[in-house]
Amino acid sequence: MEGNQHHDEQAGHCLSLAERRERFAAAREALHGLDAVTWQCPSGGGPDGLAGLMEELDALVTAGGAGQVAVLRDALQRGETSGGSAAMTPTQWVRAHAPSTKAGGAAAIVSVATAFGKAVNQPVKEAVEAGRLPVRSAATVVSEFEKLSPLLGDPMQEPALTTLVDIAADDGPQACRKVRPFILARYGLEDALQKEQDAGKAFIRLSQPADAGAGTFEYRLTLDVEGKAILEAALGPLSAPKPVDGERDLRSSDRRRGDALITLVRRAVAAGDEAGKTNKTTLLLTMSYDDLKDRLGAATTLGGLDAGTHLAPETVRRLCCDGSVIPIVLGSGGEVMDWGVEKRFFTDAQTKRLWLRDGGCTYPGCQAPPQWTDAHHLVHWADLGPSDLANGALLCERHHTIVHSRRLAGRVVQGPFGERVEWDLTRGSYDELLAQRAAQEPA
Repeated sequence: MEGNQHHDEQAGHCLSLAERRERFAAAREALHGLDAVTWQCPSGGGPDGLAGLMEELDALVTAGGAGQVAVLRDALQRGETSGGSAAMTPTQWVRAHAPSTKAGGAAAIVSVATAFGKAVNQPVKEAVEAGRLPVRSAATVVSEFEKLSPLLGDPMQEPALTTLVDIAADDGPQACRKVRPFILARYGLEDALQKEQDAGKAFIRLSQPADAGAGTFEYRLTLDVEGKAILEAALGPLSAPKPVDGERDLRSSDRRRGDALITLVRRAVAAGDEAGKTNKTTLLLTMSYDDLKDRLGAATTLGGLDAGTHLAPETVRRLCCDGSVIPIVLGSGGEVMDWGVEKRFFTDAQTKRLWLRDGGCTYPGCQAPPQWTDAHHLVHWADLGPSDLANGALLCERHHTIVHSRRLAGRVVQGPFGERVEWDLTRGSYDELLAQRAAQEPA
């Protein structure tokens, strides 16, 4: 049986162009009047039913797309698309000779055919020719890989591309676009994910309200990955459907989310300086201890609509100062080494004493009041820094981010008017502090 199949495959490769065209025409003829015979298919999901017929047709469409790519590649190599008096661009050539692509798809064929000329795209080429990857999915893989390639080390190019191919084949091109943070965390250059997510903060925006008429107003909100994860963790419990007296909640998902946002703001305004954090609005993050310690990889959010978001390690270290974020640190075997609890962050009483001592953000030149600050661990919690006043400092959100991203060290010193926090603004001064601490530890 296997020998016959191999013989058939060899015979297929030896077919002349005329014989191939005859087979294509026969396959097309077999599709004519298909709607009149589908009623003969037995019900159920077996290979002899409608489900099996649909699967065969899908495989035929995928194979046709791969064939169009192969034909265009030859046309490009022969100069047929750009030669003579009727010279056309590759896209125009495809649309002229494959009229169905006038409705869309010509650009994907051109993109994939062009990409196949590069050796690095061999995994994509093999997947398309094997029928694993439709042409449009392959075009997305090529596009995403071109964006990622400069952020990957040379040894990581092939495994990163193979991962993109596998995800696109299994879950479609949309999933391929969403996997970028995972690829950067696993295969990217040092700090590639962190730098990309830090750059996202520059695009955070909340517009002024625009009058939409009928007593309604529209806002435009743009958040970075961290902001989205925190907002979704808070909105999730509040935007769940809430039946009343057994009646279903008929509000749309968008309406429930809008109501939840108003609820969050009302709670914060009503609570004032005493705004509390509850377990229902916590953000759960999982990360291996080695990655957290060495600032590698990424943490993954758990639960809610935003589950699976990847956060860069320095972002996680900063979020560990926030009592509404619980880091779940995993060992090498996936076991839970530490489930962040109250001892991880400063108590309300400690925070109030920091308010009194620091008077606001301690970053040089900043005048942010204490209500706008977080309590930061001078020696990070991930580096076994204690949650006590001698290891604490108030920082506004902006300077909290700067201190972590630039790896800045601070210390509590005695001044003429009592204790104060002194910062070393030299990039990497925190790493120098860790090295000094390590040298002082007993062997």
